[in-house]
Amino acid sequence: MQRFFDVLFSGLAIVVLAPLMLPIMLILRLTGEGEIFYRQTRVGRGGEHFALLKFATMLKDSPNIGPGEITLKEDPRILPFGKFLRKTKLNELPQLINILKGDLSVVGPRPQVPNTFAQYPEAAKQDIGRVRPGLSGIGSIVFRDEERYLDNQEDPHTFYRETIIPYKADLERWYVRNQSLRVYFEVILLTVWVILFPSSRMPWRVWKDLPEPPEALRSAS
Repeated sequence: MQRFFDVLFSGLAIVVLAPLMLPIMLILRLTGEGEIFYRQTRVGRGGEHFALLKFATMLKDSPNIGPGEITLKEDPRILPFGKFLRKTKLNELPQLINILKGDLSVVGPRPQVPNTFAQYPEAAKQDIGRVRPGLSGIGSIVFRDEERYLDNQEDPHTFYRETIIPYKADLERWYVRNQSLRVYFEVILLTVWVILFPSSRMPWRVWKDLPEPPEALRSAS
């Protein structure tokens, strides 16, 4: 049933959002480096790799690019229009195509790049690999403004690896254990809710047993 709703919702969304997506594509073609889509290798169901689609928001090549897979709040690679797309999450819209293809579900663990996924605990990788990754999910809701947690960290890469990754793994494993059609629709509704009310703790009110963030994350928020 989840796959049925994935195809239904993504197909309808592409039709309904076409008047929004086409102007975005035109603006991207005429600004920045003229790139419309960005393709990035991510880890999918069963550990298989696939090309995740996004609207291009960053420079392809820049001397300011540093090591690691994370994006900082004031990352110099982000283009002016790209900053708007990332803030509003409109850069994620091309992933509706990934959903139609079956790479993604509307709801599931957020797919990671191979280098990052390799840092997850082995048990978490096994659990997460059992389900199709999602356009949104528990991890996406909780870390809706991930750059905020990395801001002002002396070593954001170490903080991401030692604090954010383990907690993300706990959240995604919670989803795998509790996966149901009810949770599927709750995640969709809560995704909209936290976009409108970013500081809301509604996820912990809806899911009473959702893992609480560690102290290091609470103090960083």
